[in-house]
Parts: sequence; structure tokens; C-alpha cells
Amino acid sequence: MMMMMTESMTSEMQTCMNACMECHKMCMETMTYCMSKGSMHMDMSMMGMMRDCSEMCMMCMTMMMGGSEFMGRTCMLCADMCDRCAMACEKMSDDSKMMECAAACRKCAEACRSMQMMPA
Repeated sequence: MMMMMTESMTSEMQTCMNACMECHKMCMETMTYCMSKGSMHMDMSMMGMMRDCSEMCMMCMTMMMGGSEFMGRTCMLCADMCDRCAMACEKMSDDSKMMECAAACRKCAEACRSMQMMPA
């Protein structure tokens, strides 16, 4: 899905939006995966965290596309939520899908933190 990139869209923003999109997708996929695996993977707090994280990534993208004045703060909150989600996924280090999700979350957190440096 390609977005309309405005003239003011910086490469940092594009990188961040791509990371958010990937993280959103990975969290959704991983939730589906967890539901298919059953009980041990169905940790409700972890599932909730993945859901929140994917929602936040979408909101972050929306804010960036709209050039919202709240973009910076949204990116910071998104980074924190991505880190939390990554930590939860990393507890299941023997599962490659969980680790893949954690990696996408970490990458997104990093991209979102680099947005903080941007002037509002």
C-alpha cells in the first residue's frame, strides 16, 4: 500500500512510516499466530500489548501523513509501546515468530525515537 508522500516528507519520516507499517503488520500476524498456537501463546497481557502496539503504529503513521503537531509525542509513545511489546515477545526467545515480531518492534522504536529530533 503506497502512501501519498508530501513534499515535506523527510527520509527520516519515510523510514519511520515504513518501520511503523512493518511493525503493525508483524504484530497482527503474530497475534494470529499466537491464537493458532493456543494456550501457552495466548498470554492475554502480551496479546493486548501486541494489539496496542499495532494500533499505535497505525496512529503514528496517520499523524506523520497529516503532518500533525502531535507527531513527535505520538512517535515517542509509539517507541515506548514498541519496546514494551518487544520485551514481552523476547520472553519467548525459543519461538522464531515471536523473535521476528520483537525485532520489528525494536526497529520501529528506534525509527520513532529518531523522529523526536525533528523540529515540530
